[in-house]
Amino acid sequence: MDEVLQKIKDGTCIPFLGMGVFTNTKATDGTQIPFDSDSMILALNNGRAMSERLMYEYSRAAMSLEQRKGREFIIQMTNHIFSSKEYELPAVYQWLKEFKPPYVIDTTMDDSLQKVYEEDVHCLITGISRITADYDRFIIYKFDPSSKEYTKIEKEALKTDAPILFKPMGSTKPEMNFIVSDADFVDWLTEAMGGYAMPNILKEYRKDKEYIFMGVDFSRDTFRMVANEITIGLKGGYSLINKDELTKKEDKFITTHNITNIKQDVDEFIK
Repeated sequence: MDEVLQKIKDGTCIPFLGMGVFTNTKATDGTQIPFDSDSMILALNNGRAMSERLMYEYSRAAMSLEQRKGREFIIQMTNHIFSSKEYELPAVYQWLKEFKPPYVIDTTMDDSLQKVYEEDVHCLITGISRITADYDRFIIYKFDPSSKEYTKIEKEALKTDAPILFKPMGSTKPEMNFIVSDADFVDWLTEAMGGYAMPNILKEYRKDKEYIFMGVDFSRDTFRMVANEITIGLKGGYSLINKDELTKKEDKFITTHNITNIKQDVDEFIK
């Protein structure tokens, strides 16, 4: 464990966070913050389950809601889920705050990661989809801790001399951009396969790096594809999946990517 921690601190092992980091996170009113596909669907649909076909994965359910109510509804609803209630910074972010790794990938859609680095200069990259002006599916911001404001910068201005926070599925802040419905994911993944999902400097930086996957559900097709595209060229790494038996899809992804599974929950690993 000490070896893994040292690798995270020095940037040779990159934290890759998924929705599962919210498993033990409740808002001050006692409601659960969505931590997996099913709970995200219930949140998007006002607590009501949807048909079995739509319950397969939240992107599919979100696409159905978008077709009926419009894309703006999905954007506003996603923002409402993660912005309308107060909740303590989940344990994994409190842990990251202790040593602030130079590069973190976070596929959640709230602003917890930004709070970790709110006292430091850093760059934030958020995903974006379904735009026609450019192939790039990201926006880059630089944060000024003195003004507490983010300013957009060009990809050529991105450097690795300050921490980089990569939120490929978007975020509530500084602007509401979310990759949440099937149409969003199809567009983002298509451009990701063409090399347009992340700046070139990160494609160089990620070479020969390891990753530690925390709260990532490899049993879901969409997030295996997202993880695969972002970590191309990975050296291997670790996953935190506390199960007696992995699903075939989980086992295949872990095996083919030379990942060692640590049979612990995220919070247990941190402790």
